[in-house]
Amino acid sequence: MSGHSKWHNIQGRKNAQDAKRGKIFQKISRDLYQAAKAGDPDPANNPQLRLVMDKARAANMPKDNVQRAIDKATGVGGAKFEEITYEGYGPGGTAVMVSALTDNKNRTAAAVRSAFTHHGGSLGAAGSVSYMFDRKGYVVILRDGLDADEDTVLMDALDAGADDMTATDTSFEIFTDPSSLPAVRDALQEKGYDLDTAEVTMFPQNTTPVPEDKISQYQGLIDELEDNDDVADVYEAATMPEGVE
Repeated sequence: MSGHSKWHNIQGRKNAQDAKRGKIFQKISRDLYQAAKAGDPDPANNPQLRLVMDKARAANMPKDNVQRAIDKATGVGGAKFEEITYEGYGPGGTAVMVSALTDNKNRTAAAVRSAFTHHGGSLGAAGSVSYMFDRKGYVVILRDGLDADEDTVLMDALDAGADDMTATDTSFEIFTDPSSLPAVRDALQEKGYDLDTAEVTMFPQNTTPVPEDKISQYQGLIDELEDNDDVADVYEAATMPEGVE
């Protein structure tokens, strides 16, 4: 019995690790698609694509997965993908935005609507929650191995065209206008910075606490959305009670 229990625990941890890795690959695939779509599909001529491919290698993402994401952007194989944003409210009135990349709008819309309905939320109309978020360019430089202090990084970021920077114990988070992101990214890379992240993303202006009696429902909603292969990103304007991840 203990042997079965041990195997069950190991298998449970492996399944959890596989699920986490799958979500990482899913996000990297989205980033690969967007980078290839916005620029040259040849990484030699596309700095953003090179950055994401480096991230894919660091995550041990299979080369076939990388190539499939790039092929989606270039139309190889005949399938046409488009980006769609869904907006809604989670349980407790929390604002949620869902960014999807799909070759079948009906399938994706039905799945997203079902996720909201199943977990006590509701899908809203376009514009219902997007005004609660700001779209910004976002660059992250990790402190580990960095031979530069905070003042130096800040000055280099501002000189590159960034709007602001926040320092944490582990990283420097740099914020830009979305249109300025490529120039800021390239300037920082030319100065020798190793960028962990360089993307355009959504930040909530304010957050709504998730009621304690809605935590399980809310987590179920986010998990179901993130587990959907068509979903690229989920943006939340919510905060969890202290001690709840």
